[in-house]
Amino acid sequence: MIVITAPTGQIGGRLLDILLNEAPDRGEELRVIVRDPARLPDAVRARVDVVTGSHGDAEVVDRAFAGADAVFWLVPPDPRAPSLDTAYSGFTHAAAKAFTAHGVGHVVGVSALGRGTPVAGRAGHVTASLAMDDLIAGTGVAYRALACPSFMDNLLRQLASIRDAGVYTDTAAPDRTAPTAATRDIAAVAAGLLLDRSWTGTGEVPVLGPEDLSANDMARIMSDVLGRPVRYEPQSLEDFRAALAGRGLGDALVEGYVNMAYSKNNGLDDGVPRTSRITSPTTFREWCEQVLKPEVRA
Repeated sequence: MIVITAPTGQIGGRLLDILLNEAPDRGEELRVIVRDPARLPDAVRARVDVVTGSHGDAEVVDRAFAGADAVFWLVPPDPRAPSLDTAYSGFTHAAAKAFTAHGVGHVVGVSALGRGTPVAGRAGHVTASLAMDDLIAGTGVAYRALACPSFMDNLLRQLASIRDAGVYTDTAAPDRTAPTAATRDIAAVAAGLLLDRSWTGTGEVPVLGPEDLSANDMARIMSDVLGRPVRYEPQSLEDFRAALAGRGLGDALVEGYVNMAYSKNNGLDDGVPRTSRITSPTTFREWCEQVLKPEVRA
């Protein structure tokens, strides 16, 4: 039995698709935790065991983890969380107890790059995510944290600006290169770990994407794929802070995002040497062709 949290999100939804195709041949049953089962397609609901509720709720995870051999763990964003510790470790605390209570053997979680870098202790959401990893690892389960860079798919949040104005923004220095990964590749790595549970102990599995690119590199690739100019406009941290506050985020979360952005610009994602084992396949050009371009033209 594999339990999947956040099954309607970018990563969890992709993971569920993969497991629906591959798990039955491995003799695996699937269970999902979802707040609103109506968001799952009818054909999916017919093939999985559904536990309704939040996976931050003790009663929900107690039901969901009964009989579970493996769990995919992803903390959803909570713009109303009073602190980053509450948003990550606080949300995970009930699940950590349930892992132990129900003898869950293996957990795969979505986390971030940065452990061991000089800025890891003041990197906002990443720092909180690494503390969550430590909480899960401390339960005694076999745990793999998927150490991810920024997601290519996050650019879809700026779809209107890219489509209508030919502009995208970020706080990164224009020519600073960094890894970036497609969410579908992260899901594929998670699926492999959940289906082949021969691994033991705790550790990280970086998912680096196939190349390091700068913001200017990405603008050039988008321009080429879309057949129209796209330029990068860097945003100051103060403007970024103001924009986040304008969306109604609490002070703790705003500062967390600002500190993460600062740390990414100062080496947070540079701590893992690239190897073939941790290089995921989808290039940014492929992602633009297969994901961004259809959305721009829709």
